[in-house]
Amino acid sequence: MGLFEDFSNFFETRLDEFLKDNPHLELQALEEQLREQEEDTLRLIAELNREEKKLQTQILEVAQDIQKWHERVQKAQAANRLDLVAEAQEREAALLRQGNQLWGQMQGVKERIQKSKELYYQVQQRHKEVKVKAAELQANRAKAKAKQKPQNPWETQGWNQSKSSDSSNSSNDSLEAKFKQWETDEELEQLKRNMKR
Repeated sequence: MGLFEDFSNFFETRLDEFLKDNPHLELQALEEQLREQEEDTLRLIAELNREEKKLQTQILEVAQDIQKWHERVQKAQAANRLDLVAEAQEREAALLRQGNQLWGQMQGVKERIQKSKELYYQVQQRHKEVKVKAAELQANRAKAKAKQKPQNPWETQGWNQSKSSDSSNSSNDSLEAKFKQWETDEELEQLKRNMKR
């Protein structure tokens, strides 16, 4: 388990470094998270709305039953059927308790809907802010790239070199291979040091 944790920590550290070096990618990741959170919040609101409607239907059904049993209580009292009156009153009281319970649940769902709507609004605002920031960063990067370009494209280093592209490509490839080997060795050494801790 220790090796996996070290490896995981190593990748998280590398990812953090990479994102610090490439803030536009960090903003893209944040924007994606916020978009997903918006969708999740909308799904939650829809689910809570369905739950509220279901509770409203149940409350109406219980209210109709309460009315029916209340009428039965009155009918039994008028007919002097005391044996039925007590049981009908118990049923009416049980339905009232059930109705109160459902009403309380519905109020709780309404509060959750309200809080979810507030959360959705906050996430939406944050998403807009991140989009603006990403657009600013992209514009700044474009400006920086434009400044880095040489005034005369004919003066670039590669343009003025001789046509022996095969030898330059092979030297570039060997240089690339040397750097990759060196970087890999360094990462392995770092991983070994982390594992010894």
